[in-house]
Amino acid sequence: MSLTRLFIIRHGETDFNRKQMLQGRGIDAPLNATGQKQALQIAAALEKEEVGKIVASSMMRSIQTAQPLASKLGMPIESFEDLDEMDFGDFEGKRKTEVLEEIERIHTEWASGNVSLKIPGGESPEEVFKRADSRIKTLLDGKDDSQVMILHSRLIRILLSEWLGYGLKNMHKIEHSNGAINLIIKNGTAIEAEYLNSIVHLT
Repeated sequence: MSLTRLFIIRHGETDFNRKQMLQGRGIDAPLNATGQKQALQIAAALEKEEVGKIVASSMMRSIQTAQPLASKLGMPIESFEDLDEMDFGDFEGKRKTEVLEEIERIHTEWASGNVSLKIPGGESPEEVFKRADSRIKTLLDGKDDSQVMILHSRLIRILLSEWLGYGLKNMHKIEHSNGAINLIIKNGTAIEAEYLNSIVHLT
């Protein structure tokens, strides 16, 4: 039975985060100065871990967050499009306040269990979970090690809500900040959280 320690980390801050603008799969924004500092703090927090793999999405903000740790450990970054953020479709690049009414309607539908509902021009939570979970299962298959994955806000909510048994309709209850670390323990088929949304390394 394999035992994997999985560090699920949200990428560092971008200007889109700071300005409360929606950035999904369609916005490939770099880290801002705060995000670059957070990436260094993440590297300092994990440099003594016995990491077997560093994984990122294909997006700049994810890869840039992973780079300081990869440099410290002398390891490559494995990046995958399957781990990109949800496609926010028509909402990409808009301030949350601009589309608040429509977002709230969609979130209400998701919370009622209609998780196959797509954002206009984008993806549904169900679709995002299927693509990302399939990739992660392949990465973890039979591995007995620690892996670091630098991922995205909505994607992390989607994955953790399903893995921890809350269900996708409860993903809104999972809180996490830019640069926050979640430690997930996978023991065979059992999955549990050691800790969630840790930001002690950012202070």
